[in-house]
Order: sequence, then structure tokens, then C-alpha cells
Amino acid sequence: MRLLVLWVLACCLLKTAREIIRIMYVRHESWWQSAAILLAFVLSSTFVTTIILSACVMFHLVCNLQIIHFEDYGKLLERESDVVVLLQEHARLRYYLSKISHRFRIYLLLQFVIVTINQFLTLFQTTGYKGIITFINGGDFAVSSIVQVVGTILCLNAAAKISHRAQGIGALASRWHALMTCTATESSQLRTSNSMANLETAYKSGSFNNDYSESDLESLDFITAPTNVQLASYMSSYHKRLALVMYLQANPGGITIFGWTVDRSLINTIFFIQLSLVTFVLGKTIVVTAE
Repeated sequence: MRLLVLWVLACCLLKTAREIIRIMYVRHESWWQSAAILLAFVLSSTFVTTIILSACVMFHLVCNLQIIHFEDYGKLLERESDVVVLLQEHARLRYYLSKISHRFRIYLLLQFVIVTINQFLTLFQTTGYKGIITFINGGDFAVSSIVQVVGTILCLNAAAKISHRAQGIGALASRWHALMTCTATESSQLRTSNSMANLETAYKSGSFNNDYSESDLESLDFITAPTNVQLASYMSSYHKRLALVMYLQANPGGITIFGWTVDRSLINTIFFIQLSLVTFVLGKTIVVTAE
């Protein structure tokens, strides 16, 4: 909400400054008529700006809520060792992301296309204009361009942030798997070393005589090595964790637009497309003549 208020207020102040400068140079019959025109233009521009930015801020808010869910999932990895619970929780997060992508994909696609076309036409008209461009005749283009660019940046920032947070879950799961594996291995080695140390201490103190009883031999066999059941349980948990890590790395998730994930790669692609369009327009409109 604060983000929406700040940008709407900034655009409203810019529009008000433009209308005040226009009234100073374009005289009307009376000052109250000029004030009425100023108020009408400012209110209409503020209303349109609020409508455009409200949808962008809403999408930004939805993505930030999902970021909180992914942070909770990272905390769940630290305290939970059940692979089934972690898998179900990640499937629930992917379902939420797919629903958000499905509901906002038309809006995101139309916004990118409309903003690109508007900026393309604005740049074409501005560079092709033969007269002098001032704040009076070009202020409306500046305000509308700022609103459109700000809305696009808000949507791209939110979508890329949630996509990279979803892709980072694989790294967190890999670290969790490594810590669980090392902890289990160290605890097993510690138990084995403690058992061997106790045996060596008992041997040096002379507690063991040459005539061992049957019960002593049975207890000695019980101490020496882990059972097959313990080994099988350890290997089973290891393979479960490994399967979860591979699944998370192969299915990262994120905000998608008809299959394209909105991340840094897509943002770089959009940037170079915009740069190519700008270069094309400048090449068609700006002509340098040698005298």
C-alpha cells in the first residue's frame, strides 16, 4: 500500500506541475476556469495512474506472500527430516505458483506488449517531431511513460524474485542433505570409536581373562559393528533424501508465462528486445546530414 501511495503521489505531483506550467503559458478567460481544468486533468490522471499501478502492486503483493512461504519451507528443512512431508509441502508451493501464473499470465503478457507498443510509438513521435519539445507539449508523454515503466518494473521484479527464490530451494535441499549425511556418518563413527575405546581400556586393565564365558562373547559380538537393519535404514533414508534433492533441482518452479519462466534470463531477453526497438526507431527517425 505504501508503494502504491508513493508512486501515485509522485505521478500526481508531476502532472500537477505540468498543468500549472501549461496554465501559465496558455491563458484562459478566467482563473477559476483554469483552476477547474487543472483539477479535472489532475484528478483524471491520478485515477488512471491508480488503476494501472493497483494491479501491479497487487501482483507484487501476491509474489511477496509466496516468498514468505518459501522462507518457511527453508526453515522446515532445518527442523524436519521426513522426506514425505517435505515433498508434500513443496508440491503445495508449486501448486500455488501454478495458480498465480495461470491467473496473471494474460495480464503480464498484455502489459508487456502494450507498454512496448506505447513506448515504441512515443519514441517514434518524439524523435520524428520537427519542432521544439517542451514540458508543456511532452509532459503527458513523460507522465504516462513513467507510469507504464514503473508498473512493468514492479511486475518483473516481483516475478523474478519469486522465481529465483523457488530455484534456490534446490541449493537449500542440497545443503540439508549434506548436513544430514555428515551428521549420520559422524554419529555412527563416534559410536564405533567409543566401543573400540572401551574394549581397549578393558583389555589394558586386565579385565579380560583367557577363559571367556559364553555371555561375554555374545556381548562382544553385539558391540563391534552395526546390524544389517541399521545399515539398511541408513541407506534408505540416504536415498530418500537424494531423490528429494534431485526432484527439487529438476522441478524448481516459479512464475511462468505460457511456459517461459520469468527470471533473469527472460528479463535480459526483454531488455535486448527493447534496446533493438529503440535502435531501430532512432535509425529511422534521426538522420544526420553532412553540410
